Amino acid sequence: MGSPSDYESVRNEAQRFYAAIKPIFSPALREFVHFNASGFNHIIFKSSRTERERSSQIARFKLLPRAVKLVAVSTTYQEYEEIFKEFEVKSYKKKLRKLKPVKYWGIIAILDGRKIKVILRKIGDNGTLHFWSIVPAWVTNKYRDTKFFSTMKGNPDED
Repeated sequence: MGSPSDYESVRNEAQRFYAAIKPIFSPALREFVHFNASGFNHIIFKSSRTERERSSQIARFKLLPRAVKLVAVSTTYQEYEEIFKEFEVKSYKKKLRKLKPVKYWGIIAILDGRKIKVILRKIGDNGTLHFWSIVPAWVTNKYRDTKFFSTMKGNPDED
């Protein structure tokens, strides 16, 4: 692993690339995917603000161009999961906790010689579809792959 300055330069370059991404139409979901700050932050942090290992972050940063390409070209998604999660919302100047549906889609492909999974997320029924994560090569659970609509392997909130 390189020096901290190597990490900083890779992260800064990835951040510049990410900030320049315009919404991309997903043929698989037939709507635009937005690349907002929550997706970039999720590459750096797991849930509850726990930072990912730097080597994992760098791998994900370097795969961002492939993630963009995969969203643009894929006509199908391979995984789908819907959960209910509590969010803090403001209502009449008061903070309340409210359950909202959170939908995740996983698009999996071997792209430019690398097996990757891009996770897209939508919060609430009227939420914006956005990039959530990119998962580098991972172990496939063959039993799961025999089912047509599967639940995602692992925890899509953290992956």
